[in-house]
Amino acid sequence: MVFAHGSGSGRFSPRNRAVADVLVRAGLATMLMDLLTPREESVDLRTRHLRFDIGLLARRVIATIDWLPAALAEDLPVGCFGASTGAAAALVSAAERPHRVGAVVSRGGRPDLAGEALRRVTAATLLIVGGNDPEVIRLNRQAMLALAGESRLEIVPGATHLFEEPGALERVARLARDWFLQHLGGRSDAQVGSAQ
Repeated sequence: MVFAHGSGSGRFSPRNRAVADVLVRAGLATMLMDLLTPREESVDLRTRHLRFDIGLLARRVIATIDWLPAALAEDLPVGCFGASTGAAAALVSAAERPHRVGAVVSRGGRPDLAGEALRRVTAATLLIVGGNDPEVIRLNRQAMLALAGESRLEIVPGATHLFEEPGALERVARLARDWFLQHLGGRSDAQVGSAQ
């Protein structure tokens, strides 16, 4: 699972690391990386424009997807987990690599920022939004209508954009795990239950 961070986040994001831990316990390999260099990150902290450069973020996710078979010495199915603007980068990557990316999960994402690429996304896509984030719910509903492949919108009741409420992030992690296992294959539900 390749993680695409957004909105000033990186590989040390506690929220994405918590989700990655659940995926790893389910037998899914994960890759968390910084999509911006340290220099770019310092610029973005002042200008906030690189986090919205979906083309740049997507090129870096695509480069990672292309690198994985050689790094792993095998060609495994790829899933992308995108948060905030990283969700748009994940979806653009899925559109550009339809034979490699089999599933996408967006957490509090901005899939609308993927624009016309949405119509080329055939990967099974799960959009997870907090119930107390009405504007992002609206944007996700609109984006879902444009997706070419299977898609589902999951609203976590009582959750805000960052899913900081008790139990909200755990729900996101379980939803992501189940979606990836269903669409990419992996251990059975019984094995996942025993791993928790």
